Amino acid sequence: MEFRRIGGLPPYVFTVINDLKTEARRAGDDVIDLGFGNPDIPSPDVAVEKLVETARNPRNHRYSASKGIPKLRRAVADLYLRRFGVELDADREVVTTIGAKEGLSHLMWVLLGPGDSAFVPAPSYPIHLYAPLFAGAEVQQIRVGPDEDYFSNLLQAWESQWPKPRVILLSFPHNPTTSCVDVAWMTRIVEFALEHDVVLVHDFAYSDTAFDGYQPPSILQVPRAKEVAVELYTLTKSFSMAGWRVGFLVGNAAVVQALTKLKSYLDYGTFQPIQIAAVVAMNEASGYPKVVNEIYQSRRDALVDGLNRIGWQMDSPQATMFVWAPIPEPYQELGSLEFAKLLVREGKVATSPGMGFGPGGEGYVRFALIENEQRIGQAVRTLRRALPKL
Repeated sequence: MEFRRIGGLPPYVFTVINDLKTEARRAGDDVIDLGFGNPDIPSPDVAVEKLVETARNPRNHRYSASKGIPKLRRAVADLYLRRFGVELDADREVVTTIGAKEGLSHLMWVLLGPGDSAFVPAPSYPIHLYAPLFAGAEVQQIRVGPDEDYFSNLLQAWESQWPKPRVILLSFPHNPTTSCVDVAWMTRIVEFALEHDVVLVHDFAYSDTAFDGYQPPSILQVPRAKEVAVELYTLTKSFSMAGWRVGFLVGNAAVVQALTKLKSYLDYGTFQPIQIAAVVAMNEASGYPKVVNEIYQSRRDALVDGLNRIGWQMDSPQATMFVWAPIPEPYQELGSLEFAKLLVREGKVATSPGMGFGPGGEGYVRFALIENEQRIGQAVRTLRRALPKL
């Protein structure tokens, strides 16, 4: 039997490492998993308590609104005003999504189709690459990361691309490379979009996950950005609410309303007690992202400092819950997948091979900061023994 849309999907290389990890654990090995970016920090207590309370009310067991209950849309609008100084119309410029991945995927359905094209970062968080492809569009990948001038790369691609892209997908702070930009950079890309009539889609998953005084900018902070831009905001990392699947698309009213219309045919929204608890999280636990950041920064320091001490040289990321680590020179010939396999087999540490994020990721592995400092210290010690060429 033939299937549509999935036939061109490559093997999910992360499953190779996951299978090796599972096999090693079954054999009795203690494998430290720093691969899948699945937050381990608990969600805010007030949100959990509100979820339990509201789940007991039968009225909340019915269908909800696909665009999100009014209080939830108002809560994210209030958060944007507090956090970024951006005013949002909760009725026209905000729609709730079932996590950022669902929102992005269905957004591409209303923005792109066969014959259209999109620019996406390379390397790429997988859904950034495949969501436009699922919509039938062509994709051109633009290099981003260490030693890359992303804006210049984008300009060069624009000059050579035909047809011109209808959508430019951005994501800063960037997963997996941890690259960051400032408001001045966002201003340049907004001015470009205004001049060339292109839609900017900014996945802002790591909006609050930043260190050393760096504050990631919202693209909507730029004057006139709402004319060309929308942004995906999520509670996944900021409030450590990954499994709750609460996200939002905000910004350009026409684009937001287009997704709202599509979603009215596709779903009945997130379970209402989750929506109510998300309101409480944003309104009553607004300081929680700072608590989460302090934990991630401590873990980042433990990992980066530890790896640098054993001879695996890398810089500390300014943001995200990841470390994008170049493969050490003595091991570069292995490539990212074989090197990641080596780390599991000999070092008992699971990472994500860079090639899993597309061709632009080759030469790197990604560490996720999802274990405490003691476990990270243990990982550094086992990696030291596993990498004698360092």
